[in-house]
Order: sequence, then C-alpha cells, then structure tokens
Amino acid sequence: MNVIDIMTPKPVTILHTANLGKALHLMEQTGCRHLPVLSLEGHLVGIISDRDCRLALNSPHILRERWQDELVLEETRVVNIMTPAPIIAEEFMPAHEAARLMLDNHISALPVMRGETLTGIITVTDILRAFITVETRKAKYPIE
Repeated sequence: MNVIDIMTPKPVTILHTANLGKALHLMEQTGCRHLPVLSLEGHLVGIISDRDCRLALNSPHILRERWQDELVLEETRVVNIMTPAPIIAEEFMPAHEAARLMLDNHISALPVMRGETLTGIITVTDILRAFITVETRKAKYPIE
C-alpha cells in the first residue's frame, strides 16, 4: 500500500500571507487539523497545525488580556507560526515509510508531493483508517 492509496487528495491549503484567524476558520470549516502553506506562486513553503494556532493564541511569552485575542487573530501571519520546509511524502512511497517518518519526527501529517506539485496530505488518521481496513479484511477473509 502506497501513500497515494490512503492520502487525502487535494487538501485545503492556505497562503503564507493569511492571518491566524483565517487558518482557524478554514480548519473549523473543513474539519482538518493541518493546512499546507503555499507561497503566492503556489509552492509549498510550510505546514500549519491546530497546535501551532493554539500556541500562537496562548503564548506564554506575550502577556495580554483576552479582549486582545481579536488583534492577535488579525495581525498574526501564518508565515510566522508555520513549520517551514516541512518533511514531505511522495505519492508512491510505501505507506509504512510515511508512518515511520511521522513517528521518527514526532509529527502527525505530511504534505504529499509529485515533483513540485502538492497532490495531497497524509495524516495519522489516514494511516489508522488504512490499518483498520486491512485488519478488518484479514479477520473476514483469513488466509489459510
């Protein structure tokens, strides 16, 4: 089984110039927890997670009142809180190798690339779903 077999194709993306509020809105609207970040030219430049967003909103380094959160949502740019140059997977990489990359690097999503083109995203959830599918098939049709 390869990454292309279990990835989420055509992921929701965000521009590096967008603000934190837009990132949170997109995540809430689509039910995803990771957004590949694109440059104005459409190149993958990073990835942002819901955790990155929460940390930016609740930074222990900035003392502020809750009413100031709107300002943080509006003024904080994705480029300032994303993970730049993310580790990627390729479409025909074995899924277990993508899982190993995530495990070894303590991350839960990999943008999937075909050359310079973003074609999908693979997450821990995608890998767990694939594992459940395989194990369920084994249970229904045991090999003798």
